[in-house]
Amino acid sequence: MQHFFYIFATVKQIKFQQTLKIMDKKIYSVITATGSYLPTRKVPNSDFLDFEFYDMDGKKIDTPTAEIIEKFEGITGIRERRFVTDDLVASDIGCLAAEDALASGGIDRESLDYIIVAHNFADVRQDYKFVDLLPSLASRIKNKLKIKNPKTVAYDIIFGCPGWVEIMIQANYYLRSGDAKRILLIGADTLSRISDPHDRDTMIFADGAGATILEARESDEPVGILSHVTHSDALGNIDLLKMGKSAHEGYDGNEIFLKMNGRKVYIYALSNVPLVVKESLDKINLTLKDINKILIHQANEKMDDAIIHRLFQIYGESTVPDQLVPMTINDFGNSSVATIPTMLDLILKHKMEPHEISAGNTVVFASVGAGMNINSIVYKFPN
Repeated sequence: MQHFFYIFATVKQIKFQQTLKIMDKKIYSVITATGSYLPTRKVPNSDFLDFEFYDMDGKKIDTPTAEIIEKFEGITGIRERRFVTDDLVASDIGCLAAEDALASGGIDRESLDYIIVAHNFADVRQDYKFVDLLPSLASRIKNKLKIKNPKTVAYDIIFGCPGWVEIMIQANYYLRSGDAKRILLIGADTLSRISDPHDRDTMIFADGAGATILEARESDEPVGILSHVTHSDALGNIDLLKMGKSAHEGYDGNEIFLKMNGRKVYIYALSNVPLVVKESLDKINLTLKDINKILIHQANEKMDDAIIHRLFQIYGESTVPDQLVPMTINDFGNSSVATIPTMLDLILKHKMEPHEISAGNTVVFASVGAGMNINSIVYKFPN
């Protein structure tokens, strides 16, 4: 009997040590595939020449339209943007980006633990501009992907333009906890359907979808998502981006559009985004010298440039290295939650030369938008 208890105690101790070993393993969240969908319809600035523009107070702007558009391009850097064709909605293009990611990674869709979709206006049809939120875009995309697995949990978040960065942060918690192994993350918006063509500020907006697949990976060295920071500054900033009526008399007053106080958004972003990026670097004792790329939300070329220069000034640096900050806004416009995942996909697939991301590189993903919300991720690509 004594011998039996000795064997039992030994087996129990071995199992306990095995449990400790499992608990000791380091799990990181790593991108294993990316995908995107760029709408085929190209909309140059000249398409807005026939529109009258109104200011925030609803007064018609007397400046000639051609001059307004010229100044707009000089500030934003936008030459053209992409709009979806009339037959597509956000869940359609989100599905196309997801299919691209699944194919690129050779991934079994039935193995997904979560599908999380970031958007702001759900599905808005061209012929009936009603924001259709039910069921969720994630559920619609799961259905379009023909995924049978009931354990593939599908849900949405609405977090302004930083939505894709935020669902990456959420997914990181699921993966690091061991609750999930593989997650599909999608950012999709069709802002063309809710933009007022008579509002010069909203000429920046565009459509698009980007997708990533994030997986749990054991590693002795830190890889994947190394740190993240999110701020929500609602108090005093809640109206910088909101919905409102058009000042143009051609609308009956029942339609509402996305409205933005461009100047105040610029000031807010310039003051706050560099600090959030620095905070994410400080958490892991890194500086800008450790970063190979900064993928910043494509909101406005002048604003993004000012944010990056302010960030470098914080570190006592006056010169931003060439090729550090890729830009897609010139040709694609501001597609909200889709801008960063789309840019990441294009770079990784060598479609944004001379930009490239190599194994072992460390990058920052940073975004700002309605809320006002800001977030930043520091991410290291595995060797």
